[in-house]
Amino acid sequence: MVLLLSAGHMQQTEAQSRCDSVEISWCLQSFVTNIPPSQECCRKLKGQEACLCRETSDPTFGGYLKLPGAKRVAAACGVRFPRCN
Repeated sequence: MVLLLSAGHMQQTEAQSRCDSVEISWCLQSFVTNIPPSQECCRKLKGQEACLCRETSDPTFGGYLKLPGAKRVAAACGVRFPRCN
C-alpha cells in the first residue's frame, strides 16, 4: 500500500516538475487570433495539460490562458481545458 502511494506521489511530482509556462508561448498567436494552432503548439499544450490551472496564475502567460481563444485552441488540439478555481 505504501509503495502504491509513493508511486502516485512520484508521478504527481514528476508532472509538476515538467510544468513550464514558456511552453505555452508556442500557442500565443493562436490564442489572440483566429490562426489555427500549429502542430508544435498542440504538442507543447498537451505536455502542459496537467499544469494549465497552475499556469493561469503565471504573471507572464497566465492572462493568455484566460482568453476565450485559449479554450478554442485547447479544443482544436484535443486538450481538455480544466475548470480552475
